[in-house]
This record gives sequence, structure tokens and C-alpha cells, in this order.
Amino acid sequence: MIQIEDLTFSAWGRRFFDHASVAVPPGAKVGLVGRNGVGKSTLFKIILGELQPDGGAILLPKTARVASVDQEHPATPVSLIDTILAADLEREALNAELETAAPERMGEIYGRLIEIDADRAPARAGEILAGLGFSVEDLTRPMAEFSGGWRMRVALAAALFAEPDMLLLDEPTNYLDLEGALWLEARLKRYPHSALIISHDRELLNNSVDAILHVAGGKLELYTGGYDDFEKRRAEKARLQASTKQKQEAERAHLQSFIDRFKAKASKAAQAQSRVKRLAKLEPIATTIEEHVAPFHLPSPKRPLAPPLMHLTDATIGYGDDAPVLRDLNLTLDVDDRIGLLGVNGAGKSTFAKMAAGALQVRDGRMVREGRVQVGWFHQHQIEALDPKDTPLAIIRRERPDDSESARRAKLASFGLAFDKQETTVDALSGGERARLLLNLVAMQAPHLLILDEPTNHLDIDSRRALLDALNDYGGAVILITHDRSLMELVADRLWLAADKTVKPFAGDMDDYAKFVLDRTRAGQRAPGQGREKKAKRRAA
Repeated sequence: MIQIEDLTFSAWGRRFFDHASVAVPPGAKVGLVGRNGVGKSTLFKIILGELQPDGGAILLPKTARVASVDQEHPATPVSLIDTILAADLEREALNAELETAAPERMGEIYGRLIEIDADRAPARAGEILAGLGFSVEDLTRPMAEFSGGWRMRVALAAALFAEPDMLLLDEPTNYLDLEGALWLEARLKRYPHSALIISHDRELLNNSVDAILHVAGGKLELYTGGYDDFEKRRAEKARLQASTKQKQEAERAHLQSFIDRFKAKASKAAQAQSRVKRLAKLEPIATTIEEHVAPFHLPSPKRPLAPPLMHLTDATIGYGDDAPVLRDLNLTLDVDDRIGLLGVNGAGKSTFAKMAAGALQVRDGRMVREGRVQVGWFHQHQIEALDPKDTPLAIIRRERPDDSESARRAKLASFGLAFDKQETTVDALSGGERARLLLNLVAMQAPHLLILDEPTNHLDIDSRRALLDALNDYGGAVILITHDRSLMELVADRLWLAADKTVKPFAGDMDDYAKFVLDRTRAGQRAPGQGREKKAKRRAA
């Protein structure tokens, strides 16, 4: 479907691709992986023609339709359903042609409309929109009424509906909730054409793709199978490379020793010369160099508190005088609980997190809370609220005014921010670097409770694993909201579900929840009150 030949590309003072080549077969779903900043999104821009390579070529069939999802859909007065239907350009063109077509042409047009199953298009569009979290009532709403995040979902829905020959998706789960991510995982499995997907979602990369395309060192290498298969094969390849290199170095040393001993001896000169030639022909074996991944530092509370940290009885929470977002809350959070908070966007997860953090009071009912509890609360708005001209060093100076400058710099280095990044302005840091800074800062005081609201959005797979290790070592309580199913499965020991204006324990594990979500989507249901949480918060503001 796509062939990359000897691709070379340099920009912004660095080499992204160095004579890279790969071929992706037709119909393949391929996960594009690699460390943050290696050039994954850059490769998409080259494929789309937005950047021109310094050398090499990217070959696609002449008639191939290529589509990407890289920006939100415009806020137009067109309804949601009509926006999605318009993405099928052939269907739109045929319907428009019917208005003025000559009688002898109409039979051909109707035949093609039947061939592309045009009558089923509204139902297919509705199915995709339901899977991505839109309600039946949303279908007739104009695009201008949706927020930027929801218009990103519209752009994804339009691309899936149009079914291009090559679909390019860049971190599609970043703007989805866990429910939308589960649905997309199942949808991509049966996508009828080729897809190239940049993702750090291990479950999606294991369950929805046929191959992994790895970007490292300016090269592209294709591995068949999912992400777990890729890791095993890459580890085995690294082991074999190291073994072969060790043998080659022993042979090289042996040849050099012979040459040094006998090159001046006439009787051995010919043999010495043959070994010189053999030595020259030994191609250096490149070994896989693994970049160091900085750990996360989540210090456990110094003095554990008596349980429970929080107990809710018939509690109600909301904003101002608006209708409550959540009610009938009867929950207990103990000192070492690991709670995975599930639910669609708008069901009240962030409102619950705000209440648990102490930033929102219970309106009715009763909440018993340990008075000495310290909370570390991470959420996406903190990243967005950072002053773009601030620096990590200036931030930690404010957080640790009594520390020495060297201690502050050492602390930043332990966060994964090297010396050259510590005085870099926030707007020049990557999303992963900003997330690392804030995650480590909120946990720096060894809180009794960590509340993490989508902590992995900007983290690559290796950084997500480092976060998982840190959370499993952390001795306090955790409330986790994430669309990363793998992280949820490996951290949470109890699941709570936000739905139907309340939060209740969910009886089952993540496999049970995945089945629950997909069954509910097939039935055309979503959690009632979608968008209620955002509307209430906007009015309260």
C-alpha cells in the first residue's frame, strides 16, 4: 500500500530519517511506535506532502485516498449527522448529480449508489458516532455547539466513515475516554483498508494492528504482530546482535594479534596480508542502544493515617445552584485503596476527583474525611495553565524556596529534565516533559492520596511503564482516571463507575467492563447526561 524508499529528512538542526526504507502491504493495520520526538508525526507530514524529504521517495498507488485526523472539525452551522455524511465524497457527488442528470445517466448513478450501500450511510454514521460517545440527540445539533475536544471526535468519525485507502491516526485515544478507546480498538480491527496509527496505548497496539513499525536512529523497521510480539522480537534481536558483536570482536582481536606478530616476517607475510584483508571486510555490527528512561518519583506518605481517608453517605455534589452532577454517593476510600474511576466523558469523573481533592464541597449528605490528609492532584488543565514563558527551574524555585540551587537542579534531573532543559521555557518543552514535571511535582510532598486524571496523555510507552512501576511502589491511596486500559488493569484493585448521575462500585474486571461498554454501544445507549458535567462547570465559572 505504501513503500518508503531510502528516505532522508533533516529539519530544526537534526536528522530525523537517514536512508530509511520500508514497505507496508495493502490492508495492513500498522502501529507506528518510537520515543517521543523521533519523528513519527513528521513521517505523517511527509506522507501527506506537507513536508518535502531531502532524499528518497514515498510511493502510493495513484488512485489511493489518504486521510488524516490532525485537527478538530470547524465549528460550522451544519448538523453533526450531515457533517459526517458529507465526508463520503463519492456519495455526496452522486446525490448531487442526480438533481440534474440526464435520464440515460440516472440508472448508472443509482447502480453505483446501490453498490456503495448509500442507503445504509446514515445508520453507519450513527453507529460510529454512538461508539465515539455522541447521543441520538447530538445528531441534529450544529457543529458550532460542540467543544474543541468533541469536534476532534467528529474529525475522527468523519475519517472512519469515509474509509480512505490509507488512514493516518496520530494518538487517536488522547481525546477519547476509556469507553471511546475500547470502541475504537474494536473498530480498527475490522477497518477494511490500510491504517497507520501513532499510539502509546499498549492494548490498542496488541489488539488492533497486524504489525509494528518502529522508528529509531533514523531508520524504519517493520515487525509482524502486536506490541508484545514486537518487544519480544526486538529483545531477541538485541541479544543476538550483542552475541554476534562479541564473537566478531574476538575474531578481530585474534586477526590483529596475528598481523602484529607476523607482518614483518617474510615467511608469514602472505598470511598476514590475507588477514589484513579479512579484517577490513569485517563490517561493524550495530547493537541496539536503549535510551535511559527516567523513573517517576512518587514518595510514599511518611506517616500512614487511620482508615478511612474518606467516607461518603448519601452525598450530593454539583456546581452552584445547578442540578447536581452526582448524587446518592455511598463510598469508602481506605488508606491503601487503588481505585480505577470509569465512565464516559461528562458522567462526573472529574467532578468526583475535584471533590476528593478537597476543591469542591459536598452539597448534601455527609462526608467524613481524615483531617490531616494530604492530596496530590494531577489533571490536564494544569498542563494547559502553565505559563508558556515559565521554566522548570523557576517553577521548582517557587515550590522549594529553602533548597539550594544544586538541590533543585538535582531534583529536576531526577524528574527526567536534563540540565539543558531546566531553563527551557515551557512552550519549548514537549508534552511529555511538561507531564513529567507536573506529575513529579504533585507527588513531591509524599501525599496520602494521589488523584491522577488522564496522566498518560503525553507519555510514550516506556514512560507509561515507568509511571506504572512508581505507582505500584507508592504506599498511599490512588484514584486513577485514564483511557489507558493497560495502566488501569495493572494499577487499580477496585473499579468505580460514574454513570446515571452517581458513582458506584463496578462488579467485575476490565475485561467485563470492555464487554459492558461494547454491548451498551451496540444497543445504542450511552451514559445519560452526556455533557452535563461540562455545562454545570461552565455555569459555575
